[in-house]
Amino acid sequence: MASKGDDSSSTAMAVARIVVGVMFIFFAQYKLLGGEFAHGGYEKYVTGYEQNTAVSAYKPFLRATLHYPVASGYAVGVAELLIGLSMVLGFWVRPFAIVGALFMFNLLLSTWVLPAGSAMWKYFGNELDNIGLMLLFVLFFFHNAGKTLGLDGRK
Repeated sequence: MASKGDDSSSTAMAVARIVVGVMFIFFAQYKLLGGEFAHGGYEKYVTGYEQNTAVSAYKPFLRATLHYPVASGYAVGVAELLIGLSMVLGFWVRPFAIVGALFMFNLLLSTWVLPAGSAMWKYFGNELDNIGLMLLFVLFFFHNAGKTLGLDGRK
């Protein structure tokens, strides 16, 4: 989709895609190599979300993942690894941008509610990291960001 007029825009998008991919690989290696996340960490985080900050309609899903916390913890790590590799390599960026956006939407639903008495503006302030990354994945999808500096652009 990139024309000669937007080479710098495409390159900037590719650099952003690669940086996000490296971040996701770092997140994944912590979850997959250490074992602490899958064996206790996942359950601790999700229990906290379910009890304190998750949107009410989302709590049943979180509870369901707690039936298999170790498998769910490793699944999160594998999802982050696949998203990260896709972004770094620029391979299958559009499908994995959707997965990444849904992943961030999951975190948004898990952490949205603030304690009683918190100011309304803090809802969005509390979610800037999740909303920002979710919007980046949406941009990667619509920009077809794997075509520049990525394997999606090979002929």
